[in-house]
Parts: sequence; C-alpha cells; structure tokens
Amino acid sequence: MSLVGSYVALSKPLVAAMPVFLLAWLRFGIGALAMPHWLRKPLDEAPLSRATQGLIFLESFLGNFLFTVCMLFGVSLTTAVSAGVIMAAIPTMVALLSWLFLRERIGPRVWAAIGLAVTGIALFSLSKQELSAHVSQASETDFSHKNAWLGNLLVFGAVVCEASYAVIGKKLTGSVSPKRITALINLWGLALMTPFGLYSAWTFDLTTIQPGMWLLLVFYALAASIWTVWLWMTGLKTVPASRAGVFTVMLPISAALVGVLVLGERLSSLQVLAFGLCLAGVVLATLPGRSTTQSSH
Repeated sequence: MSLVGSYVALSKPLVAAMPVFLLAWLRFGIGALAMPHWLRKPLDEAPLSRATQGLIFLESFLGNFLFTVCMLFGVSLTTAVSAGVIMAAIPTMVALLSWLFLRERIGPRVWAAIGLAVTGIALFSLSKQELSAHVSQASETDFSHKNAWLGNLLVFGAVVCEASYAVIGKKLTGSVSPKRITALINLWGLALMTPFGLYSAWTFDLTTIQPGMWLLLVFYALAASIWTVWLWMTGLKTVPASRAGVFTVMLPISAALVGVLVLGERLSSLQVLAFGLCLAGVVLATLPGRSTTQSSH
C-alpha cells in the first residue's frame, strides 16, 4: 500500500506529460511483457471455473481499468495530497464490502482502527490548505480549483473500485495463485485499455516525452501492474479482507509524503495530525492480540 501511494503521487507528472489512456495502456503493456511466465497454471491448481473467470474479469475491470481511469483523471484535476486524503476512505469501504459479500465478522479493534481513519479524513476536510494548493499549481498542471470537485469525485470512484478489488481478490486467492492472478488481471487490463490507448497513441507525439519520464513510466508500470498486486494477493491469502483494508491508510500517507518531498506540495499541521490518527489505526489493527485473532473468524 505504501508503494501504491508513491505511484499514485508520482503519476501526477506522468499525467501532465501524456494522455491518461496512453499512460494506462503503456502501463499494462509493460506489465504484460514483464510476466508472461506467471500466466502458466501451476500443477497443483484446478482449472479456472466459469465463476472464477468472471471474478478475474471483474477484478481487472474494477481494480485495474476503472480504478486507473478514475485515479489518473482524478489526480490530473486535484492535488496529490487531496487524492491521498480521499483514499483514506478505503478501509471503511473494504470493511463494508467484506461484511456484505464475504460475510466476514469484524472485531471491535478493527472497527476502532477504521474509525481512526475516518476521523483523519474529517480533519483533512477541515483544512484550508487545499484551496491554496490548487491555486499555486494551476499554471503548471493546467487546471483550476473550480474543477477540484470533479477530481475529488473521480478519486472517490477509485476508492470504491479499490475496495471491490480487495474483496474480490480475497475470494480469488482461495483457488488461484497470487502470481497467476496478477498476470491474468493485468492481461484483461491491457485488453480493456487497448482501443483507448491506440487512439491516444495515434493522436500523440511520443517523441515529446523526456527520457526521465520514460524511466518514471517503467517504475509506475512495474509497481502498479506487478509488485503491488503480487504483494497484496499474497497477503490476502492469510489476512481477512476487512483487516487488510486497514493497511490501505498507508496509501494516502505515502501519496501525500511523495507530494510533499518530491512534488513540492505543502502539508499543514492539521494534516500531520490526521496522518498520526491513520497510523494509530494501523497499529491498533495489527497489534498482536489473542482475542483479535479469534474474533475475526
């Protein structure tokens, strides 16, 4: 999740350098080139059922295609700090969906951790830092703060997609290996994005992209399509989706830190306090405790 947060923030200069659909298409293409060997079925794995194939498509459509579109368009219309803030809602959304669809029982400690994340979001919304951040960046990113509501709405759409991705991923890890899930959903993402990517490539001059942007693109593609997905799916094999969702608060924390340290955005004291609450939520959800382990099953 920390890695996801870093590429969410670092995608901001990429969005400024090339069209969103071209960026997403190149991301899935680089990912597909890097892991064809992960597509093979392990000897001890059953053939994919029709239901599992449907879940794999949904996982890619929501978690790869729609998440990428909402996140990249959203980030292009708002600040990296603001995008990170809204994404702090992911733990609550994951818990809600895991309760609805997986029938997971959520213990008091996990609910308390989720409450801390929600409190952090509320503190962020009270901050007046965002308006000045929008105004100061308007000239270089070509958006005005009047469009921030649309960017924030798209980022919230990405939150719903990411939560769905976590819940469906938990279901898939019961019958498919993490590496194969990673490769299959990336392949679906490439297929879904290809028509839009080809059109964008046809109308865009790729020679305008600087060498440094290509290096950043490769990092973004490998992190988004391979590393983070494999780590997340491997973790979901043994961790309940609702508890795994608490770890998604690391996404906004790392996104905002990259925004501050790399992109020159500013962080207010109120936002620092909100980060503290989010981190406290992670600690609360993951502290070793006999009762917590038992109450989650």
